[in-house]
Amino acid sequence: MTRDSGLKTALVTGGAGFIGSHLAEELVRRGYQVIILDDLSTGKMENIKTLINSSRISPNPVNSKNSTNSMTRGVDFIEGSITKLPLLQEIFQGVDFVFHLAAIPSVPRSIENPLASHEVNTTGTLNVLLAARDNGVKKVIYASSASVYGDIPTLPKKEDMPPNPQSPYAVSKLCSEYYCQAFYQVYGLPTVCLRYFNVYGPRQDPNSQYAAVIPIFIKRLSEGNPPTVFGDGEQSRDFTFVKDAVEATILAAESDATGVFNIGTGQRVTINNLARLITKLTGKDIKPIYQQPRPGDIRHSLADISKAKEFGYSPKHTLEQGLRQTIMSFCNEP
Repeated sequence: MTRDSGLKTALVTGGAGFIGSHLAEELVRRGYQVIILDDLSTGKMENIKTLINSSRISPNPVNSKNSTNSMTRGVDFIEGSITKLPLLQEIFQGVDFVFHLAAIPSVPRSIENPLASHEVNTTGTLNVLLAARDNGVKKVIYASSASVYGDIPTLPKKEDMPPNPQSPYAVSKLCSEYYCQAFYQVYGLPTVCLRYFNVYGPRQDPNSQYAAVIPIFIKRLSEGNPPTVFGDGEQSRDFTFVKDAVEATILAAESDATGVFNIGTGQRVTINNLARLITKLTGKDIKPIYQQPRPGDIRHSLADISKAKEFGYSPKHTLEQGLRQTIMSFCNEP
């Protein structure tokens, strides 16, 4: 595979997913040569159909050496898994930045199948770090999660708080953070771990049984159905619009930052108030229904983002602005 040596090259694992596709899009806009790696277990080709070149690159490391596809300006797609270290060792050659977003991204799913979450989220991250180290990647930016804090009552959450993961998913994310920090300390591979706080926006899948609250609320209300709230609805979250999360991710890569950083807004809203706002914005007068709390869910979440501000991060979108764009994108879907 050949690449344009005059361009910065970024590889996005999980780049056909919700956040990953937005990140790939913005990297292209900023002049990066982008490679997307995704096994399409949760990612979708439709998320990146306007970005990728005319055909896929073979996921077979041997065959891909003779592939007629060449890495040219824009985006190329490789269908493959981060659990396959030989594949990573090949496709990381000549890469400047690795944005590692690939994961099994669900607390309930991790509770049902903790082994799968560990193999993809933790062992997969170790593979990414090994391939990055061996190929001289300049920096790895890892998508972690606010779930590592668990249900610590202190708000806002600060990076120096002792973690208290409450689910196999959160454990897998924390373990991967430790691997990132170890690779920086032992091998000198610069790494950044971004603890995303409840990212939402266009392309977030509302149809999965593990879907996040905002796309589910929008979908149910748009269909004339009541949104379902687990628990009393007074649990609160720091919801982060995807464009702000992407901006933070690129800033973290292009700065000298290393270590762990919260990526949120520094503001929180209860699920009850979220339901009211989405109800207003969709023009539906439908009351939510309530069910028992889900295991592994935390009560409150709020980010202290002062550390991320040091590398220039500042969220630009209010919750209402982000929800308006998200609702509009749902309305425009075929």
